[in-house]
Amino acid sequence: MQEETIVAIATPPGRGGVGIIRLSGPNAYAIGLHLTLKKQLSPRLATYASFLNDFGDVMDSGLILFFKAPHSFTGEDVVEIQAHGSPVVLDMLMKRCVNLGARLARPGEFSERAFLNDKMDLTQAEAIADLIHASSETAARLAIRSLQGDFSKKINALNEKLIYLRMYVEAAIDFPEEEIDFLGDGKIAGMLSDLLHDVKAIRSMATQGSLIREGLSVVIAGKPNAGKSTLINSLAGRDVAIVTDIAGTTRDVMREHILLDDLPLHLIDTAGLRESDDVVEKEGIKRAWQEVSQADCVLMVIDIHDKNKAAELSQAIQTKLPPHVPVIKIFNKIDTANLKPSQRGNDIFLSAKSGLGINLLKAKIKELVGYQPAEGQFIARRRHLVALNQAEELLLNGQLQLHDARAGELLAEDLRLAHLSLCEITGEFTSDDLLGKIFSSFCIGK
Repeated sequence: MQEETIVAIATPPGRGGVGIIRLSGPNAYAIGLHLTLKKQLSPRLATYASFLNDFGDVMDSGLILFFKAPHSFTGEDVVEIQAHGSPVVLDMLMKRCVNLGARLARPGEFSERAFLNDKMDLTQAEAIADLIHASSETAARLAIRSLQGDFSKKINALNEKLIYLRMYVEAAIDFPEEEIDFLGDGKIAGMLSDLLHDVKAIRSMATQGSLIREGLSVVIAGKPNAGKSTLINSLAGRDVAIVTDIAGTTRDVMREHILLDDLPLHLIDTAGLRESDDVVEKEGIKRAWQEVSQADCVLMVIDIHDKNKAAELSQAIQTKLPPHVPVIKIFNKIDTANLKPSQRGNDIFLSAKSGLGINLLKAKIKELVGYQPAEGQFIARRRHLVALNQAEELLLNGQLQLHDARAGELLAEDLRLAHLSLCEITGEFTSDDLLGKIFSSFCIGK
């Protein structure tokens, strides 16, 4: 239990009908009594009261609610003040609470206290922030599922199986005089195989949840006048970029955010890639290459009439990217060559101007990044995927230790490290630095 009492405004900045101030900590109840001059506050009962300043003058009136520990969001005594949503009034009430002994809360400190007081695990705490920042109905639904513990239950079930397997392996190591060959009887191999299957299944679901939460950085690149700006306009469904017949119209990076079947796409239109003596255009080209190198997916736009000249640019783009980043070649302006929309592998033939073939492109993007909406059962973050990948690699290495070397001690160590990786997801074993980074990204009132 924390010794300090914290206070923060829990409603968004700006004017509104109601503004909420939240207090949490050992002195929250006493501060509520001093603020209202009430003799007592009944738990979970809204009480109408006047809120008084240091001199006993009324600053505002509204409702005050008390949630007694441990039956509160943070697990501590919590008081919520519902006043009028004037920034001036809320500021006056905040100052009064500070004068009565509270301190201003850090971003995410209420959720951090809830985590530290075992009111929720780390994935549930993160889901609060993900729900607040959800960019689609699907993202909101998945965040709610994580908040309700869907993700945590799957990780906890993995850990239970892993703990049992660790115990079995440790027993095989500690009692070598037993006549039964524990390492070779097939039971450990079977349990390890089942565990790997479960980890892969959960990682697949987490990948979908991460895609929905974080989206994809999709960079549109190509030679000048290939139709890049027309393509971003077509994908966005509105005119976000200037389109002219003059090569080099786009000089700077332009960004647009869209939803593709609830998959957030962060579209980035870039300057045409060519040699140039123009200082401004050279800077735009430099920034274009920077965006390409950081992309999750690259749309390489090629004028259908210049398709025989695309090899050099394609090679240049590939050298800037890790092997796993997909590149889709888009042969644009098929309407000027009397061609129909088509697809050949990762090559799409379309007309950005008329929209012919755009649906082929959208389907190809989803295919290459492995997006499958039906599989996303909870929201997930990149750190969750990293931990799941680490656990899978360690379990695969453990299989090698078992089958090739029959090295029980090395298998036990791999299982221990895999267990730690999974525990990092829910926060059972998590460094203070990571906790600080996670909660600092929250709203102040959460």
